Amino acid sequence: MLSPVDFSGRPFHFIGIGGIGMSAIAHILVKQGFSVSGSDLNTNRVTAQLQELGVNIFQGHHAQNIDPKHPPQVVCSTAIGQQNPEFQAATLLGLPILHRSDLLAALIGRYKSIAVAGTHGKTTTSSLVSYLFLKANLDPTIIVGGEVGAWQGNARLGLGAYLVAEADESDGSLVKFAPHVGVITNIELDHPDHYDSVEQVIAIFQEFAQRCQVVVGCLDCPNVRSHIQSDITYSLSDPKADYTVTEVEYLAGNTKAVVLEKGKPLGQISLQILGQHNLSNALAAIAVARYVGIEWADIEAALPEFIGANRRFEVKGRQDGIIFVDDYAHHPSEILATLASAKRQSQSKVIAIFQPHRYSRTTRFLTEFSQAFGDADRVIVTDIYAAGERNETNITGREVADAIATFHPDVHYQDSLSAVQSFLVKNLKAGDLAIFLGAGNLNQIIAPTIQAMAAYCPSK
Repeated sequence: MLSPVDFSGRPFHFIGIGGIGMSAIAHILVKQGFSVSGSDLNTNRVTAQLQELGVNIFQGHHAQNIDPKHPPQVVCSTAIGQQNPEFQAATLLGLPILHRSDLLAALIGRYKSIAVAGTHGKTTTSSLVSYLFLKANLDPTIIVGGEVGAWQGNARLGLGAYLVAEADESDGSLVKFAPHVGVITNIELDHPDHYDSVEQVIAIFQEFAQRCQVVVGCLDCPNVRSHIQSDITYSLSDPKADYTVTEVEYLAGNTKAVVLEKGKPLGQISLQILGQHNLSNALAAIAVARYVGIEWADIEAALPEFIGANRRFEVKGRQDGIIFVDDYAHHPSEILATLASAKRQSQSKVIAIFQPHRYSRTTRFLTEFSQAFGDADRVIVTDIYAAGERNETNITGREVADAIATFHPDVHYQDSLSAVQSFLVKNLKAGDLAIFLGAGNLNQIIAPTIQAMAAYCPSK
């Protein structure tokens, strides 16, 4: 499966190019002048953007998508199995088959790279670091796991010395990366389909840390504090950390705090991205920015302008006094943090709409999920998004709803997205904050729900 990456001009072909991680690397390669093609079961806005850049896009996975006359290096993610017809064609032709992480590792090695790792907060933190570098005129190359308005996508090719990348631990490929700076935001078990225990996850992060020249670690995470040797530390609560905060204010429209560097005040920051977890993410980005020499005045000026990545507490619309928010939270810790932020910084009634993601994760963390919705006034649960998994435990969305109901007085199960939409149209009221939680396709009903709310009139 592993092959050396050839940057001499040989073309690249991506199986599953529409994925958020695959498309980002394809974007960088085509902007660098390489010939790039790719296939996906369905075309989408991301594949359309790549096509505009010159990527040859095929709909569907077919052996003939591999051109034997111009044999490419074939790139796939963990989601692509050996039964895929393009994978089989590449094998028969003896073509190099690269995992997505092989290419990312090779790109990281070509720059003075910052790789942001951690179970939660990777996308926001890497986007924040990228934004600070961009505003400081460092012209970074960027590869992140979410779309960001500041560079209109999930990737950007810069001319500067730095590459900022999100480094994923989900399949163990984290150990391939050897960046100049590695950030570790936190360590938890999130992918029980790949790891049996949190100890295995910790071991992967330890190996990653050993491959970094400089490690920036969060002391608020017990696993980082106890098991990672950090060169630069940050914390919202430990005054001994290199970077910490004081005079914190969680307001309805922003978060304010005074940042301390080695105990000395740098100045006050203001963040549009809300919540304690995002203040921590911002502190990590500040630590990296200061390490590379960015002036505090540039950091202070840039942070209030950052509006975050898509699907990270992203306000999608307002209708009839109701605010609709899309959030990628799909792990119990993420849900706790997101709902706590919503409750702390809003006077609205918080309505949590939850789509569990993956059968393995839902089964493993059912107890934790059951207790993660305390800050919601009402919870709506729908069926589990499979993400390609087999349901080996026969768990259902109704079981999740029943588990939450043992700790929460107002839980409603809806067995389909259309049923969720109908329930919301009939039950949402002015003053509600409707927050859609999950990494699947739940967010697809937000716009139709807003439109249906506009047309809905119960008196007719």
